[in-house]
Amino acid sequence: MLKRLPTTAVLALTTLLVVTAPALAHDGGEGWWGETNDKVVTNFGFLLIGAFPLFIFFMSMLQWQLEKRKDRRKAAAKAAADSPGGW
Repeated sequence: MLKRLPTTAVLALTTLLVVTAPALAHDGGEGWWGETNDKVVTNFGFLLIGAFPLFIFFMSMLQWQLEKRKDRRKAAAKAAADSPGGW
């Protein structure tokens, strides 16, 4: 059963991609936005130029906060282990 799973998954994905391509090819290929000219493409490029650094910045801030939390937990665990007490 597990030997056939990758083959079945690839076959299902390929079938899905082949079937959906003609279904989405309507309106002369304009897509959701409508007519795409140079200005639209340029503005989207500028959006990407701004979005990637912002994404990297926010993910870095998230990682920084997670690292600080991990360090606080490790310090608390070490303090609990080093404290004299108990029997």
